[in-house]
Amino acid sequence: MPRRRLASPLTPPNKPILALGLEGSANKLGIGIVEHTPNGETTIRSNVRHTYITPPGEGFLPRDTAQHHRDWIMKVLKDACQVAGVGVGDVDCICYTKGPGMGAPLQSVALVARTLALLYNKPIIGVNHCVGHIEIARVITHAHNPVVLYVSGGNTQVIAYSKQCYRIFGETLDIAVGNCLDRFARVVGLPNDPSPGYNIEQLAKKKGRKLVSLPYATKGMDVSLAGILSSIEAYTLDKRFRQDLELDSSTTDEDIISPADLCFSLQETVFAMLVEITERAMAHVRSKEVLIVGGVGCNERLQEMMGVMAQERDGKVFATDERYCIDNGIMIAQAGILAYRMGQETKLEDTTCTQR
Repeated sequence: MPRRRLASPLTPPNKPILALGLEGSANKLGIGIVEHTPNGETTIRSNVRHTYITPPGEGFLPRDTAQHHRDWIMKVLKDACQVAGVGVGDVDCICYTKGPGMGAPLQSVALVARTLALLYNKPIIGVNHCVGHIEIARVITHAHNPVVLYVSGGNTQVIAYSKQCYRIFGETLDIAVGNCLDRFARVVGLPNDPSPGYNIEQLAKKKGRKLVSLPYATKGMDVSLAGILSSIEAYTLDKRFRQDLELDSSTTDEDIISPADLCFSLQETVFAMLVEITERAMAHVRSKEVLIVGGVGCNERLQEMMGVMAQERDGKVFATDERYCIDNGIMIAQAGILAYRMGQETKLEDTTCTQR
């Protein structure tokens, strides 16, 4: 039987409510402004972002990422207010990412959020980064009560909502899928612009032809990705591997393994694992909806594979594009304004950050 649709505990506001959201848990610095109106509509007034991009083969360190956020946050804030046509004094609450994320970048953005709240005498609300991803995706896609696959650089979880709480059905036992993709991109020398995962997707889509054998590590409702990463890195030391083969699409030697083949194989294997555990969660909660959120959720191949599974179950897949999948300020504003409307507020002494 389908689950009963419950009434929302939110009451319509008496006047339009504006929330300012600040996100900086990793290498994306984002600020957004969202508006809730008395007729129940949600309007995204602005969604501005700036990304810290490192040279090929390098990741981003917390110290350098925090410095990037400090250097750019006033420019991003000014742009967000200009696009929205409002000032900081016009918003009803200030929302910031409390965690999880990288410590130094989180603290840099939280400091600005506290300062704005004190300067303009506004309530401040700490937001869980994961919940922010889910809430903005629900608004954009109009998914009602889906099973959520949350896939990003730091998180890999299968989630469902029950009794006013997001509950984790399955997760990675070691590294996140985004971290797995990013680290392999560095191994084969793919650039970080616009993102390592996107470049893996494009290379696999255009020139990946061979599926190499990789461990398939689902453990009940959980997955393990560290061994897959080690296994595919080992292929780069194989005598059949050719680093520059992705530039030559005419090569047909079956004994040759190209970076494109490895990108293709990594995606197919890891995404199949994610689809499997998501399908189990759907069966458990009797859901017909899947919502894919997080930075890796932009991947069209993942969406395609999930769509095949959902169609076989007479279900539907919901996903957003890079504006809302990748870390952004509007997701923090949306989750924060919902908490604000429910009467929640974070005390100033509790406006700390957590990496987990």
